[in-house]
Amino acid sequence: MDARSDSSTLARGRLAVLSAHLAASCAAGDLAEAVLEPAPVLAQQPGNLAGSLAVLDGRTGKKYELKVSEEGTVKATDFKKITTGKNDKGLKSYDPGYLNTAPVRSSICYIDGDEGILRYRGYPIEELAESSTFLEVAYLLMYGNLPSQGQLADWEFAIAQHSAVPQGLIDIIQAMPHDAHPMVVLVSAMSALSVFHPDANPALRGQDLYQSKQVRDKQIARILGKAPTIAAAAYLRLAGRPPVLPSNNLSYSENFLYMLDSLGDRAYKPNPRLARVLDILFILHAEHEMNCSTAAARHLASSGVDVYTALAGAVGALYGPLHGGANEAVLKMLNEIGTVENIPEFIEGVKNRKRKMSGFGHRVYKNYDPRAKVIRKLAEEVFSIVGRDPH
Repeated sequence: MDARSDSSTLARGRLAVLSAHLAASCAAGDLAEAVLEPAPVLAQQPGNLAGSLAVLDGRTGKKYELKVSEEGTVKATDFKKITTGKNDKGLKSYDPGYLNTAPVRSSICYIDGDEGILRYRGYPIEELAESSTFLEVAYLLMYGNLPSQGQLADWEFAIAQHSAVPQGLIDIIQAMPHDAHPMVVLVSAMSALSVFHPDANPALRGQDLYQSKQVRDKQIARILGKAPTIAAAAYLRLAGRPPVLPSNNLSYSENFLYMLDSLGDRAYKPNPRLARVLDILFILHAEHEMNCSTAAARHLASSGVDVYTALAGAVGALYGPLHGGANEAVLKMLNEIGTVENIPEFIEGVKNRKRKMSGFGHRVYKNYDPRAKVIRKLAEEVFSIVGRDPH
């Protein structure tokens, strides 16, 4: 009885969320006008924190009053008026790691590291991983609401139409050393896209280019469509195999697996269970607040550069071993350990600070990473298909 009651409550909660969003669905094709309606799963945010902050400078004895916003922030430039005298240019905040700095207001993502919460536009990541596809989540992140059936069909079609990449870009990838790191190839290819799409370059088309919703939407579809094709081509170059053209008859994740594994056989069909696992992994990594790569993209875009150059910088940041490259660092660590018998020696090296242990959680989560719970289930799903042999 209790289990049925819990299931019923969960179902009602999901229906309430979907109803709130579908009620605000916009006309087909008008993607940017979508509005996120209040939903029962929204994170509990503190109330209005607006007010003032009284500061007594112990160096001079002077008192200052700083305005506090509704979100509980103080403008960094307000500290400039706190000065010791003529030659002092004012107090500055020092936060090189963005540990307590808010460079932007956003309703896209919410993280509570103490409670182990990650939400996209108010939706718990666990709900999205269970019930949505990656392209649905991408639409949600971009436009603020889950797409209607018609909107999703148009969205999927637009992205599929942009999945092919210029032959010149394929030639660039093929000209790279066969042992080039795939992330380096991805950085180079993403940057090169700006050469093949001058219509998206503010330096050529004017600084107000991205004020156009039509232009913005086109670049979004282009990037989502071409990224898997470029990534697959980078992998195939490393494997010494020729690139494979994308298929328009498969889902987003199925198409990526098809390009990786089909060897050009147009009749090849990826395992649907593995494709779903990959789709969920894409969802789990789609958004994570103002991380290193997001900050890099925003920093570059602030100069008015084209979106492909900005994203190349973001991919470069993601490549670093202290960011997205941490996953690769874990694999290298496991390869270094080799066998179970070598674990005690490795742990001793970590204790003596002679070796570094990777892969034990994201630093923002003090309790647990909600994505890890989902991934653990996915791992068992994959093992049931391909086995547990690490080789």
